[in-house]
Amino acid sequence: MKRAIRIGQGEGLVLTANRLLDGNIVWRDESGIWRPSIAHAAVLTPDHYESALDSALATAQKDAVVGVYEVVVRPGRPPQPVSVRERIRAFGPTVHPQFATELEA
Repeated sequence: MKRAIRIGQGEGLVLTANRLLDGNIVWRDESGIWRPSIAHAAVLTPDHYESALDSALATAQKDAVVGVYEVVVRPGRPPQPVSVRERIRAFGPTVHPQFATELEA
């Protein structure tokens, strides 16, 4: 069963997953390669993303990725995820490292 997604006017989709080897977030480029930066992600139109998603899901094991799904973005370089969760996944924590606190063990 596919997830229900809301795509606004002028928005597109990119595919993301986690690399199985180390759990890092990866983004699928135009040639089907999983890259560590959203800057290389292929922006898909709402009409054509399903075939790319099906292809990515079919080759996920061979590509050593898990949790493949689509993310709504505003096109640009780099694409800008619409949701806060996906912006954090794409660009890192919302707290500047200078102000982060260390957890005590």
